[in-house]
Amino acid sequence: MKVDEREILHKIRTAAFTNPFDPKRRAIDLSITGLSSAESIEKIHSQLLSRVSETTEAISARNRKAGVVPGREEKELLRYGILFRVFHDFCDAYDDHIREQVKAGDEILSVKFGREALAVLTESGISEPEAIRYFSLFFQMRRAFYFISGIAGASQCVMALRRALWNNIFTSDSRIYDEFLWNRMEDFSTMILGETGTGKGMAAAAIGRSGYIPFDSKRGQFSESFARAFTPINLSQYPEQLIESELFGHRKGAFTGAIETHKGIFSRCSPCGAIFLDEIGDVSIPVQIKLLQVLQDRTFTPVGSHREKKFQGRVIAATNKSLDQIRASGQFRDDFYYRICSDVIHVPPLRQRLKEHPGELSEILQFTIRRILGTKGLQAVEKISLYIRENQPPGYPWPGNIRELEQCVRRIMLSDQYHWQNFGEDEGKSDQFIHEVEAGTLTGRELLSQYCRRLYRKLGTYEAVSQQTALDRRTVKKYVTTSR
Repeated sequence: MKVDEREILHKIRTAAFTNPFDPKRRAIDLSITGLSSAESIEKIHSQLLSRVSETTEAISARNRKAGVVPGREEKELLRYGILFRVFHDFCDAYDDHIREQVKAGDEILSVKFGREALAVLTESGISEPEAIRYFSLFFQMRRAFYFISGIAGASQCVMALRRALWNNIFTSDSRIYDEFLWNRMEDFSTMILGETGTGKGMAAAAIGRSGYIPFDSKRGQFSESFARAFTPINLSQYPEQLIESELFGHRKGAFTGAIETHKGIFSRCSPCGAIFLDEIGDVSIPVQIKLLQVLQDRTFTPVGSHREKKFQGRVIAATNKSLDQIRASGQFRDDFYYRICSDVIHVPPLRQRLKEHPGELSEILQFTIRRILGTKGLQAVEKISLYIRENQPPGYPWPGNIRELEQCVRRIMLSDQYHWQNFGEDEGKSDQFIHEVEAGTLTGRELLSQYCRRLYRKLGTYEAVSQQTALDRRTVKKYVTTSR
């Protein structure tokens, strides 16, 4: 192996284990191709694959001609070069399969290119069992890239979010993942934090749909549909007496109204999947204790049953509450916190994203409108973007975050107008409010009115303010709307 060939393959091995959303990966690609950062991603990608293919084919041809058996290091470098090339050769095929599987939902589709890809790997000297595992791993990597890339934006905080999501799936050291963890990530639970409407569910789905799913070469299918592998539940929508049933299931006759056996979310989750416990900060201490047992022992017991069941998936949780505050108040157990927070991911608010990168608004609008109207409806982007730029109040904080922006888009589509919440006056009186609180000059009604209004600006919904203040939702709405 020539010196320059060895250097290229060393860089390829490094690139293979580098987070694709990390700037370091782009730097490696540029060093291999010799191109500048000003070149398009397509040109850099094309040149990269050409260099890798030329290098691996030249080395393999020389070895065959001379009858040389490569040494251990050379064999490993050549192997990573071949894997890198094969993965990228089939990226488009993987993407097509992902889109088709999204449409098919729970139905497991046949992989049209599976036999061809496995043949290329085995003909390159990779054993059949390894080829099947790498084929499955490639599918996982492409799914993760596909779903994480769906989080639009070029702000620093969003780029950090994409890097964090990739690391959550493959760890910060992909070598360890490749060798030890590819089929045993269920022990790593994740907590996603962020304000209401920031997109915590989308971040959770990117993780939950990107688990390792083995390929069944005899059937020509993956063993599970990734669309079925992600199972979400919003815990705040269930009354206290039903949460355990929804989580763990119940036997027929377990309680009044249990007229048939019910499978909870832990029973429905596949071994390759993940459950998403949204609004985890709202669950009671008894439920936290039972969830802690699931995380520690990987077992659970349906309501009214004495038979333990195994749980094999991952757990992802989310809350818009401050974990420090609810832990300090005793609402969230410390032992539960330490077990469920193997990783903590923060989803940034829209105001931070736009402050860092104002142009991000157009990217989010394109993504939102594409989802509502399809690709043919993108001509509406400029019209809606122009309306927002001309009518949005200066420095508007978007208290409802992405969810409010989506509602803004729908409202403009329907009625050609949108009425932003008027927070400018309150912002200007912030110092005055603090002074009045310290001076004790506010009535109880005035204090609650201004406090609820500020919480509503931060949390985005009357329900969230109601939970934070322990006030009835209608009372909260009265204080918020009458203070305008």
